[in-house]
Amino acid sequence: MTSPDLPQRALGRQGLRVGAVGLGCMGFSEFYGDAASRAAVDGVTVIRHALDRGLTLLDTADMYGPHVNEELVGRAVRGRRDDAVIATKFGIVRKADDPLYRGVDGRPEYVRAACEGSLRRLGVETIDLYYVHRRDKTIAIEETVGAMARLVEEGKVRFLGLSEVSAETLRRAHAVHPISALQSEWSLWTRDWEQTTFPVARALGVGLVPYSPLGRGFLTGAISAQTAFDPSDYRHTHPRFVGENRAANLHIVDALRVIATARACTPAQVALAWVLSRGDDVVPIPGTTRAERIDENADAGYLGLGAAELAQLEAAAAPTAVAGERFPAGMQAFVDT
Repeated sequence: MTSPDLPQRALGRQGLRVGAVGLGCMGFSEFYGDAASRAAVDGVTVIRHALDRGLTLLDTADMYGPHVNEELVGRAVRGRRDDAVIATKFGIVRKADDPLYRGVDGRPEYVRAACEGSLRRLGVETIDLYYVHRRDKTIAIEETVGAMARLVEEGKVRFLGLSEVSAETLRRAHAVHPISALQSEWSLWTRDWEQTTFPVARALGVGLVPYSPLGRGFLTGAISAQTAFDPSDYRHTHPRFVGENRAANLHIVDALRVIATARACTPAQVALAWVLSRGDDVVPIPGTTRAERIDENADAGYLGLGAAELAQLEAAAAPTAVAGERFPAGMQAFVDT
């Protein structure tokens, strides 16, 4: 059931509606923290708590784990399917014998095979929102989206999305089949798409789903210049978290703290409220593995920021005010710019 405290928002013009804040589920399986800490988390309970608070959009992908994240989401929605909007993604390929390998596949035959695998792992008959995780630049986007459109016709998928794509790719995809959601990294320290793909998405009526709206945890205020990450933590070598870059970026957190203190809330809630203030077509999906953070994120859904507060944040976090690239070089190559 959806909490009356968390309003709903529309993604696209095709009828998809979700809670104004969603849940990024990736962290339950890998990339953040160490394996022992993740193993101690009861992911099913946390995800169901998110549903209780009205965070209806659950975001996963076949490559998270790989595969085990979808299985977790499937267990969590069992018996509560009507409460959840399941979003999953395909296109990034991994190898069991090489944990560091990343490939991309957008071939029509792969689209179908990937979808069948996700349906099986999730234990559902239909995926609510199916994304291209990364565009395969060797395959025309029309072919990839055409295969996805056939899945919609067959009832295996309800709505289509794209992740990290250029304005041109979005236009071409939308001409094949309506795109309901565009997922891209967006936060006070990642504003790359604001002058490129986002205006096109809005012109086409495509909803915006920001991932990492809390800057991979940096904007929560919990990370200092002295914070040491586990070697298995993705941020251990992330350009914005290392050396002088991290220290240089702390000024953004300082600005969040000033507003948070005045509003008796947390820096994370201010950062999330900023993303939500960007428009009613925006549904951020902060990731967490803790129930108390679910509550914190849900409460940010109706915090609201005034014009003066927004101006303060704009002054501290202009698009060019961040030190370090948002991806290591290897991952940046997969972004469709």
